[in-house]
Amino acid sequence: MTRQSQKQLLISILLLLAGGCSHPVEKPVMPVKIPDSFSTAGTEPLPEKWWCAFEDDELDGLIDQALTNNFTLQTAWDRLAQAQAVAKKSGAILWPQADLKTGASRTRREKDNSTTYSTLYSVGLPASYEVDLWSRLRSSQKAAWLEVQAQGAAVNTAAVTMAASIANTWYQLAEAKALVRIAQEQIEANQQVLDIVTVQFRKGMASASDVLRQRQLVASTKAQLIVAKETVELLQYQLSVLIGNQPELAWQQTSIGLAALPPMPVLGVPADVLWRRPDVHQGYRQVQAADRRLAAAIANQYPRISLTANVETSAVSVQDMFDDWLANLAANAIQPLFDGTLRKAEVQRQKAIVSERIHTWSQTILEALQDVEAALTRQHQQTQLLENLKHQLSLARQTFQRNRESYIKGQIDYIRVLESLQSLQALERNVVTSQRTLIQRRIDLYRSIAGPCDLRQPALAQTSNMTEAAINSGNVIQDK
Repeated sequence: MTRQSQKQLLISILLLLAGGCSHPVEKPVMPVKIPDSFSTAGTEPLPEKWWCAFEDDELDGLIDQALTNNFTLQTAWDRLAQAQAVAKKSGAILWPQADLKTGASRTRREKDNSTTYSTLYSVGLPASYEVDLWSRLRSSQKAAWLEVQAQGAAVNTAAVTMAASIANTWYQLAEAKALVRIAQEQIEANQQVLDIVTVQFRKGMASASDVLRQRQLVASTKAQLIVAKETVELLQYQLSVLIGNQPELAWQQTSIGLAALPPMPVLGVPADVLWRRPDVHQGYRQVQAADRRLAAAIANQYPRISLTANVETSAVSVQDMFDDWLANLAANAIQPLFDGTLRKAEVQRQKAIVSERIHTWSQTILEALQDVEAALTRQHQQTQLLENLKHQLSLARQTFQRNRESYIKGQIDYIRVLESLQSLQALERNVVTSQRTLIQRRIDLYRSIAGPCDLRQPALAQTSNMTEAAINSGNVIQDK
């Protein structure tokens, strides 16, 4: 990145931070060169819930359920809650700290064979406050809240990734079911050819090896059916876990089709598309947070002023405790003199972290551009491949039909029938796989341009009563 780009980026950060971390964020200056447009553009607006573009109610319901129940997404929410708690802790130091201190002491004295006891009660209210002259504390607080916003973007990234994974798994299941149906049809077709070859063999017009080859093809197709059924079951288990359920065969009787490809979405200006992506937004927030921590490290080299106050009273009787008070107020200034370059080294470390975050963010932007362009290219090439396969399939059907008729008439040998049959059946499977791959390419495109969803933060998980009781009693299983 050029020195001018670094300067523009830092100016952008400072302007945004000056407005406070709670205000809407304007689009920042990108640290790398962004193209004016993408290689391809569509006309259909992309909904916020991009998976709704497929118009598949069953898929919509699955993803909506996963947005609430998926444990990986809930883990991302937990990390956000942790960051929120850290930010609240960092803000607490901006306020005065006060404690209530109470005590009671009892003294026994032996004198002249007599014992006397005396009791002293005390109550104190110590308080302290650091004057944030150089915004060291406030910079730390802003950094913590910026990390909260970065983690919020990470939640959205996790949601987009999870939705794409569910959509891909759903249509992989549709493909597997289609391959089961195709395998069953191919077994029936191969059995019919086997019957024809057997008749020809009995007439002396075919050899025993022809019959054996066709039997092998029937057996091979049955093996493909077994594999396809296994895939159907495994994908159902995978889909169940993704939506937060125990592994189950919940879609055995569900008819799932490979969706028709929706119209191409509007992409818009690349800079706007990138800024909408949660991972790019997260990277920028992390740059901002690192910059604020650098400011705190610089301010830590300057003098600190702290105020302390203490009010306390003591008496031998509780009734007399509040009759006599002792109060004091003090101001202290601390100027670092010698620390073995500890604070200077921390400043250098924070500068290196800022540089690292800028470079990481720059790489994220470049990879985001690559995601979009790669998805566009793959979708275009896959569309052409699918059209080619469909054309081949049409020719293969005609070829097999003519070879079959010629074989029955005794005009050609069995090998040509077998070759055309195997080619036809391979293309039938390839077309289905290619259709599913094209849908996956579109899902990749939607994922690469998707923005944040309107998500509601869930409540934290609670420890069960049994586990909590075990922890409190110390009966926790130890690893050996």
